[in-house]
Amino acid sequence: MANLTVEHEDGFATVILDRPEAMNALSRALRAELIATMASLSNNASVRAVILTGRGDRAFTAGVDLKELASGQAAPFEIRADDDPALAVASCAKPVIAAVNGVAITGGLELMLACDILIASTTARFADTHVRVGILPGWGLSQRLPLLIGPSRAKEMSLTGNFIDAETALQWGLVNRLTAPAGLLAEARRIASDIASCDPRAVQHYKRTIDMGLALEERLAMERRRSVEWLTETPLRNMDETRRAVQNRGRHQN
Repeated sequence: MANLTVEHEDGFATVILDRPEAMNALSRALRAELIATMASLSNNASVRAVILTGRGDRAFTAGVDLKELASGQAAPFEIRADDDPALAVASCAKPVIAAVNGVAITGGLELMLACDILIASTTARFADTHVRVGILPGWGLSQRLPLLIGPSRAKEMSLTGNFIDAETALQWGLVNRLTAPAGLLAEARRIASDIASCDPRAVQHYKRTIDMGLALEERLAMERRRSVEWLTETPLRNMDETRRAVQNRGRHQN
């Protein structure tokens, strides 16, 4: 595929978001490829676990491609279930391990949170900049983030748009563990191999049982409705200006 790469190993697959020149931003084309890929891997009996990562060391993904939106190459941003990469990841029958190799920003953070097991490089950074862009999340961030780090810390991240570093993410419980950048994929592969060595039907049923216990479906539908209502009532800001402002602020935050 043009925007992502899939590598198969014994019992698991690695999906690489492959737009390093754009910080692996989730263009419309990449979202479509990722959604199709996750559905295919979910139905592939030879795949028992999936690793999701980004190409390079700068970004897991910077989220929705604001440059694409600003250029007019894509339709105005909208929230739809059939264009939701986080839903595609969360719906995968196989456990998905996020190997966060760089920044995970806004939609990229949503994509990460949809994974089942979260590990990160010590150079990773995390931010929810929805309020700085002037939109509300529609891919699950407002519901999944408080489950992981608690509502107070989630509000601190989401209502300021500030970045947190990898060590803070670990302390807050946003990620399971940190590794040196060079060892990130090796650690992800070790976990994927351990999962692949277990009974696949038991793994899939256990994953689904945990997810059902979180009772997320209704809450995610509520978030999507609120996001759509916001976009209907509120005109989007100048995306090119917003993109530059968010990027410049991110460069100067620790």
